[in-house]
Amino acid sequence: MDRVYEIPEEPNVVPISSLEEDVIRGPNPRFTFPFSILFSTFLYCGEAASALYMVRIYRKNNETFWMTYTFSFFMFSSIMVQLTLIFVHRDLAKDRPLSLFMHLILLGPVIRCLEAMIKYLTLWKKEGQEEPYVSLTRKKMLIAGQEVLIEWEVGHSIRTLAMHRNAYKRMSQIQAFLGSVPQLTYQLYVSLISAEVPLGRAVLMAFSLISVTYGATLCNMLAIQIKYDDYKIRLGPLEVLCITVWRTLEITSRLVILVLFSATLKLKAVPFLVLNFLIILFEPWVKFWRSGAQMPNNIEKNFSRVGTLVVLISVTILYAGINFSCWSAMQLKLADRDLVDKGQNWGHMGLHYSVRLVENVIMVLVFKYFGVKVLLNYCHSLIAVQLIIAYLISIGVMLLFFQYLHPLRSLFTNNVVDYLHCICCRRPRRERVENSETSCEADTTQSIV
Repeated sequence: MDRVYEIPEEPNVVPISSLEEDVIRGPNPRFTFPFSILFSTFLYCGEAASALYMVRIYRKNNETFWMTYTFSFFMFSSIMVQLTLIFVHRDLAKDRPLSLFMHLILLGPVIRCLEAMIKYLTLWKKEGQEEPYVSLTRKKMLIAGQEVLIEWEVGHSIRTLAMHRNAYKRMSQIQAFLGSVPQLTYQLYVSLISAEVPLGRAVLMAFSLISVTYGATLCNMLAIQIKYDDYKIRLGPLEVLCITVWRTLEITSRLVILVLFSATLKLKAVPFLVLNFLIILFEPWVKFWRSGAQMPNNIEKNFSRVGTLVVLISVTILYAGINFSCWSAMQLKLADRDLVDKGQNWGHMGLHYSVRLVENVIMVLVFKYFGVKVLLNYCHSLIAVQLIIAYLISIGVMLLFFQYLHPLRSLFTNNVVDYLHCICCRRPRRERVENSETSCEADTTQSIV
């Protein structure tokens, strides 16, 4: 059963007393204007147009190297976006030649956006009429600190519109981390080397930055929905703002550090970056191999082992792309049918940010002491300090979100403060245990004597 997230903010629930006393009947879900679909389509078209414009400018100026990389990043992300939409909508099993043709010319998001708008207008015209085909959806909700089970009747049209929204959420993540991140990093590098930022490149970097921030924010929301699949999640404006600030600071500081490090060492930085990416890429596969588990064969219906392997490789590439620039908010588990570890994983989060902080400090020090004067009008020491402070602030905002603003923080067995308290107190406890063992041995020796 597909998940539907167009439930009203206020439940206004009415208990069912005839059949099940522990189930609460919620109101029929309301359909809302698909702003997220329009925004994702706008980002896709804007980034594609600006990338193709810069390819034309690079070709006109005989800058073949810059043109090739810009076009490659655009093509790879665009192809992955088309495959994502085809996979989510299962178009290969349907007779839809127009949609497949639009995907073939890389305009799949546009035709999908038009389909979603037509579906919304159809629902708007039929507002107040009962749909002949409905299904029941049950979710848990926390109301006044109490966990209740709520049941909704969901119409077929609303389910279809929700499927469009979910498809665009996944498309935005693919575009952000497999296209916008490398594109933004490379255009920043070109701007640093050439010491100029033309208008076309500035527009491309602006679209890429917005796309990355939006994709990272959606990554957090989807991670919460996947981990707490049985619950209805509602994020308020303050929570979304906190996630956006956290992700913006984390990604911008990380990418700027990578660009400065690459501009300092040139080709010598490539082995370090490639090794870093490969470690993230093969980590889930090494854990899967060491666990001795079988490959999941029920990820999707009618999938062969080759199809399952292709899906697992694609998910792993996306997972590595996310973790290369920011925290993925979940841990990949290839042996599980859901492909993710639904535990809270404070240790995984702490390990990720500790390693990334050490990496960022090392790269900033390399830029400070070995970097050429790529920024003639700025002090390298000041830039280094500002970047590290920005990354530390992002970590602080992240801890603030999990401690006070997480929508289901009451379900945590241990929160952030508890985890930090355990880490800080682990060493004193060990010292007390060793002292107690030493005193016990001394007492035993005295008693024997």
